[in-house]
Amino acid sequence: MTDTDFAARLLRWFDAHGRHDLPWQQARSPYRVWLSEVMLQQTQVTTVIPYFERFVTRFPDLATLAAATVDEVLSHWSGLGYYSRGRNLHRAAQRCTEHHSGELPNTLDELVALPGIGRSTAAAILAQAHHMRAAILDGNVKRVLARHRGVSGFPGQSTVERQLWAIAESRLPDARISDYTQALMDLGATVCTPKRPNCVTCPLRKDCVALATDCVALLPTPKARKVTPTRRIVMLVLVDRDGQVLFERRPPSGIWGGLLGLPEFDTGEAAERELATRWKAPQHPVVARSIVTSLPTSNSTSSR
Repeated sequence: MTDTDFAARLLRWFDAHGRHDLPWQQARSPYRVWLSEVMLQQTQVTTVIPYFERFVTRFPDLATLAAATVDEVLSHWSGLGYYSRGRNLHRAAQRCTEHHSGELPNTLDELVALPGIGRSTAAAILAQAHHMRAAILDGNVKRVLARHRGVSGFPGQSTVERQLWAIAESRLPDARISDYTQALMDLGATVCTPKRPNCVTCPLRKDCVALATDCVALLPTPKARKVTPTRRIVMLVLVDRDGQVLFERRPPSGIWGGLLGLPEFDTGEAAERELATRWKAPQHPVVARSIVTSLPTSNSTSSR
């Protein structure tokens, strides 16, 4: 099997079975590809489509996005989760306005220097919007390559990831790079799925190491499980006589970073001290109520 044969089989499959009508494939531009790639991080295509369409209706180009407020951007992001992605989109758009004449740059290094854009996302922009030979390595592609070549070890480990990057780069065709990139993502999303992959219809099955050694269910090697830590907090609910509830902006990092929320405290005693000092003489009657809850210390993950 040659690298050229790998790409040829994948492209033949894509022509017959790939996804060709996704909204970001229409009127394709670096901006639309970038938005879709960021939205698709940790989120399924079917979930992303309506959000993408609403987002580009309100922010049709990079300049419009850069000129908006972060609150407006996040309001259009609401429901997609992982809100740091929305904040990074806004920051990157402003950075492009300041340093790149209002356009996304077209080199890997310049793209990776922007907030929220990693190596794989940058390569996807170059390949799909500029037809440049650049290898991607998102979760779907890691799974396809790890199974096809029988690469064991958690893909997040640096040594394993370097091996997968080398394989991804060696497979790049000389032509149809945008279709090839989409084909790899489509194969991982629709055929070489995490559970119950449809190996019978896979165009790469004849030389798939995982299939030949009955290791499909074992690859890629999952990350060692850790108990998710939790944090016990007290939330203070302050309501004025008009029924308005006090919200404060959360710190920019951590779970739900940058969003509005109820005032939080580590203990009930801390909440009571703040209530006695900060709001000791309200102009209007106030109803105070504490809520004790446990929260994960970080966002959970999901697959694209």
